[in-house]
Amino acid sequence: MSNPATPLPAETDVVVVGAGLSGLRAALELEAAGRDVVVLEGADAVGGRVRTTQVDAFLLDRGFQLLNPAYPAVRRWVDLEALALQPFGAGVVAATPAGRQRLGHPWHAPGLLPTTARAALTGLVPGRAGALGAPPLGALARWWAPTLPRTLTEAREPLRARLDERPDAALAASLDTAGVTGPWRRVLEQFLAGVLLDPDGETSAHLVRLLVSSFLAGTPGLPRDGMQALPEQLAAGLRRPVALGTPAERVEEQAADGTRTVRTPAGPVRARHVVVAGGPTAAAALVGRPAPPVRGVVTAWWALPEPDVPATRADLLHVDARERPEGPLVNAALVSGAAPSYAPAGSGLVAGSSLDLDAPEADLRRHAGRLLDVDPARLVLVGRDRVPEALPAHRPPLAAARAVDVAPGLWWCGDHRDTPSLQGALVSGHRAASAVLAAEV
Repeated sequence: MSNPATPLPAETDVVVVGAGLSGLRAALELEAAGRDVVVLEGADAVGGRVRTTQVDAFLLDRGFQLLNPAYPAVRRWVDLEALALQPFGAGVVAATPAGRQRLGHPWHAPGLLPTTARAALTGLVPGRAGALGAPPLGALARWWAPTLPRTLTEAREPLRARLDERPDAALAASLDTAGVTGPWRRVLEQFLAGVLLDPDGETSAHLVRLLVSSFLAGTPGLPRDGMQALPEQLAAGLRRPVALGTPAERVEEQAADGTRTVRTPAGPVRARHVVVAGGPTAAAALVGRPAPPVRGVVTAWWALPEPDVPATRADLLHVDARERPEGPLVNAALVSGAAPSYAPAGSGLVAGSSLDLDAPEADLRRHAGRLLDVDPARLVLVGRDRVPEALPAHRPPLAAARAVDVAPGLWWCGDHRDTPSLQGALVSGHRAASAVLAAEV
């Protein structure tokens, strides 16, 4: 697919710096439009933050990640059938003061409907064992109201367009305003903290509404060969192999003939356009712009002997929704319960993620055991990923289409220019390619 030994041409139409999802999407569209494209990647494989490592027949993604097949960009540009997606259960197991509660989507997880309904209904009887508290349906409806069309014309608009016209706020503030309180709020906030890597509810509420709508529309899962199968599929569609192990050291100012030169260890490449698609901090340094704020995560992966694998809803995400969580994890999962290809026969694979990047592995392991109801001593560490730039922060107001132009002939893209998601990365690459082509007209 890619060969770092391939010599770089001295000239090309477009240089794309970074072979993550946004860079690959931009390169594919520019090639399809007839442009000669060179893709530079400093790492030894494509994918950027979407990487998978194999350790003793275990597949370890770089941080716990899921692919939502309902994302419009994924439906449009990804061959999901070829990825052989293995879906997680459409719900969570929430640790609450009243015990574990299995809560699920009524349509995508009908098997969880009895326990979800029981958790709701028993809350109407004070002191009932297992009570989670009645769900604040009216408050949740008020919080969801900005997504609802006010006119027939609005009903025909994309959800993002409707949200752009309405006031935004931070997630926590929006839940306060709507009156969402109690244990159900803690379940929601803890689940979203793992998605957004935001423990304080600072993220744009409109962005959260967009993400929730995608969760309602589809059930996320994992490719058979790991998350890296996604960028590898995109890279396989390029005519010119990605130049791996070839970082861009500097992007020079535009010359008199309108070209720019990208300096690399393998030599300079001159091009009419340069699209910088690296990580947020590296990309900002290359284009001379302030680095956007980012959020980090640490994920530990443990092997679990098959006899110890919990049999009850093993494909669900587990969250600690107590007022004072018993450990540092925002979520834990028996990954192999949903994606058997991630573990060899005779073993399970557990993942636990924390927003405390320096949390001791022993604390992560202990909390994972408590959430999954397994003996922590039976969890054997397989790998640990510390990802300081796992996601861009996205505070209000919602800015789902930030400018991709920097200067004549210089562009940048990535989920920091759109929404912090796989959807945002793909769309940003598409917008950058479209801007390059429009500039040539």
